[in-house]
Amino acid sequence: MSSFSIGVIFLALLSFVPSLCYGQNNPSKMHPEITYHGGPILNGTLNFALIWYGKCSVLKRTTMVNFLTSLNKEGDPDLNPKVTRWWQTIESYQTAVPGGGEAKAHHSNMKIIVNVTKQIDDTSYKYGRNLTIAGSIPKIVHEHIHDQPDLIPIIITAKDVVMEGLCSGKCADHGLIDNNKPYIILGNPEIECPGKCEWPFNDVDNGPKSIIFLRPPNQNKAADAMVIALATTLADMVTNPLNTGFYGGSEKAPLGAGSVCKAIFGSGAFPGNPGKVRIDPGTSGSFNAHGYQGDRFLLPAVWNPTTSSCWTLM
Repeated sequence: MSSFSIGVIFLALLSFVPSLCYGQNNPSKMHPEITYHGGPILNGTLNFALIWYGKCSVLKRTTMVNFLTSLNKEGDPDLNPKVTRWWQTIESYQTAVPGGGEAKAHHSNMKIIVNVTKQIDDTSYKYGRNLTIAGSIPKIVHEHIHDQPDLIPIIITAKDVVMEGLCSGKCADHGLIDNNKPYIILGNPEIECPGKCEWPFNDVDNGPKSIIFLRPPNQNKAADAMVIALATTLADMVTNPLNTGFYGGSEKAPLGAGSVCKAIFGSGAFPGNPGKVRIDPGTSGSFNAHGYQGDRFLLPAVWNPTTSSCWTLM
């Protein structure tokens, strides 16, 4: 199905520098610069275990899995831009790690392969409906994947489960269990905090009010907002898994490759306006990336280490 682009009213003093392959660089200096702090980043093959905590809808499950699968699978060659192009920017961090010529040349050809290796249903609410980072997360992970240390858990919560920090602006988070095992937890804003974590499909509780609202590409505000949060946190985790990799700001409150570019989805973005996106004429859903099965997603800007600026697909 064909689509068309919509723009926003641009401020006359703003200029945009195009980059290769459908992307745009936003040269705004409002964001702390992402720099390297000497530690490892993730690469190679990432095997994820999706832990569905609570009763999660089929639509949310399908949307999350399709996004993760689309990171490496391109699908229809005529549909651009693709989710794979967004992921290539995260893969490019391998070449930004200081090192010798041979190692850098090796890294420059490396893909970061994402596999959804296992899916686990945890509908018993055994650890309650208010999950805490220090208390609940280690218990959930140890119960479900204690014998598979190579799996990276992504805990995805149902709408009646509250993730610690969700209502203070963290729509997802990543951290470490047992000091070295990374994990992601993804909150569901549908009931608790649509005004915190469903923008640009919903107005915000605080901050600049939206000039334009977007319709979700998969026709569900919470599901599509959770894709945005997952993409942001995945970018942060891969480039800064131990809090010693790439980040900006302070060590105690680091801003990662995704979180530093918050609320930018296309060129021309400014507070209250997500920027240039496409509109599906059939559903009116807003998107900027195609998945491998023709799915459409709205993906956030990420920090481009080559240009030292926030980069978008459009």
